[in-house]
Amino acid sequence: MKNSLVEYGFDNASGVATLTFNRPDVLNAINVPMAEAFLAAARQLSEQPGLRCVVLTGAGRAFMAGGDVASMAGSPEHAAQVVNALLGALNPAILLLRRLDAPVIAAVKGAAAGAGLSLALMADLIVAEENARFLIAYNGIGAVPDCGGSWFLPHRIGAGRAAEMMMLSRTLSAAEAKQWGMVTEVAATGQFSEVLAATINKAASGATRAFGAFRRLVDQASGSSLETHLETERQSFLKMVETADFQEGVAAFLAKRPAAFRGH
Repeated sequence: MKNSLVEYGFDNASGVATLTFNRPDVLNAINVPMAEAFLAAARQLSEQPGLRCVVLTGAGRAFMAGGDVASMAGSPEHAAQVVNALLGALNPAILLLRRLDAPVIAAVKGAAAGAGLSLALMADLIVAEENARFLIAYNGIGAVPDCGGSWFLPHRIGAGRAAEMMMLSRTLSAAEAKQWGMVTEVAATGQFSEVLAATINKAASGATRAFGAFRRLVDQASGSSLETHLETERQSFLKMVETADFQEGVAAFLAKRPAAFRGH
């Protein structure tokens, strides 16, 4: 599917599917139509014969700069409607991808921020270009991670480092993300395609059904199920949109100024 908000490509020979977030003019910030397109693509993946590997990537300069904050501006009621619409599409899409047997690889250039970080972490493997950077970003608008971010992040890097990213606004370079165990491979700009292709080939030629069983075992061993946690996240985010700090965070983001949070 070309020229869509999430482009879907499939190579019959290798069994590799590629989903490309496609709003490059806004660094692929995800809005409700893109979230719905992502869900449609995930449903297509779940029915794709011969699927051996899934690659998530972003068009242009970034993987994904997070949610479309501008769409959340306004009253708490409006923000809640937008968040519910976003997560009403994104959460089922995430669960569909996590239930696949095929390994999922995030190919990250530029920023993976907010929902972009969560969706990268949702992948089994992350290949990052050396200029990539990883940040939570939700703290900047007085919100909590969604799309499984508060579930995936501590499982990848530990609760202490997750708190450092959230509470101290820590942005990780690709090299730091590799050191922390978040990223699988870091590639120089001129070698990114080559390193990504090698990783895809290795994953796509493996024991696909065993990979899927392994992922599900790991997810089940993590305590609360991802499905339960996704709903808990949604309810936490909706509580945050009612706060004055969230309104200030969104206003500051849109005005490109530091937020003046007051703790309420």
